[in-house]
Amino acid sequence: MKKYNVGIIGATGMVGQRFATLLENHPWFNVTVLAASGRSAGKTYSEAVSGRWAMQKDIPASMASMIVYDAVADMEKVASMADFVFCAVDMKKDEIKAFEEAYAKLECPVVSNNSAHRHTPDVPMVIPEINSDHTEIIHAQRKRLGTKRGFIAVKSNCSLQSYVPALYPLSDYGVDKVLVCTYQAISGAGKTFERWPEMVDNVIPYIGGEEEKSEVEPLKIWGKVEGDKIVPATSPAFTAQCLRVPVSDGHMAAVFVSFKNKPSKEEILKKWADFSGEPQKLELPSAPKQFLHYFEEDNMPQTKLNRNLENGMAVSTGRLREDSQYDYKFVCLSHNTLRGAAGGAVLLAELLCAQGYMD
Repeated sequence: MKKYNVGIIGATGMVGQRFATLLENHPWFNVTVLAASGRSAGKTYSEAVSGRWAMQKDIPASMASMIVYDAVADMEKVASMADFVFCAVDMKKDEIKAFEEAYAKLECPVVSNNSAHRHTPDVPMVIPEINSDHTEIIHAQRKRLGTKRGFIAVKSNCSLQSYVPALYPLSDYGVDKVLVCTYQAISGAGKTFERWPEMVDNVIPYIGGEEEKSEVEPLKIWGKVEGDKIVPATSPAFTAQCLRVPVSDGHMAAVFVSFKNKPSKEEILKKWADFSGEPQKLELPSAPKQFLHYFEEDNMPQTKLNRNLENGMAVSTGRLREDSQYDYKFVCLSHNTLRGAAGGAVLLAELLCAQGYMD
């Protein structure tokens, strides 16, 4: 695979920092430009994140002295310096939509961590192991935007990436109804315990917008490309509650599911064990070897022990058992800023490169 020059927009935020650490030694991607808000513009990256660096790894040496550009004022310059950009900005949703389209119209593809375009009908929202075929909608999107290279592709909400990967392989049995409760880490809010001391020894039973995303976004992932849009599926029916819990990283989900044709426990476990997708077939650099890992122990998976499984890109499952009201219940765990955010976006970019959309 050829080397691509890439940019990180929103490089100073928590997800932007995670992008920086993931891309430091990436075999395909070379970071050539960093951009953020006007507050950081003109500073070196190390100056811009001083006192705000939240990663356990040090600031990448190759990026520390890079000058940060203004993501808006320097848009043409930033777009000219990269084959494509990763985007993780903090703006109002309408502003993000216009901002990302502006980059795409400069013929600079955008791989976005933001939610603004997740419901745009011709923007693919991809979990690479599940709906890699949705990228074909890019042809229709380019036609709408009037671009040759430029487009936008997004990853789904971070909490979905814990439980949707476990449900999707069971589609053959007719997944009918799903109830999910998510227990979400504070890094999902861009916070650390030092910056959010009120979260210590506390649970907050509300995360703005998360329940709506958890109930609607899976249907687009389950949907089909028809003409110039992605048509969401009409089932399964999802209902969700989302809680913020005092954990640094890692979103856990308690899942209850009913089927039209109830499988046996052994059939479910086999589906999980055998499930893989295009990232595994293509041997993409960030892809986990085994996407879904099942733990037999009653007290597993655990956030602290298992969130970094396969470099944080695998999904852990456990406690599969029959339920008195639904057919089955189980728990899932994924690393929210790796599989759920920056890592998932990097894997999506790898898929897009392998499919030829970045050429």
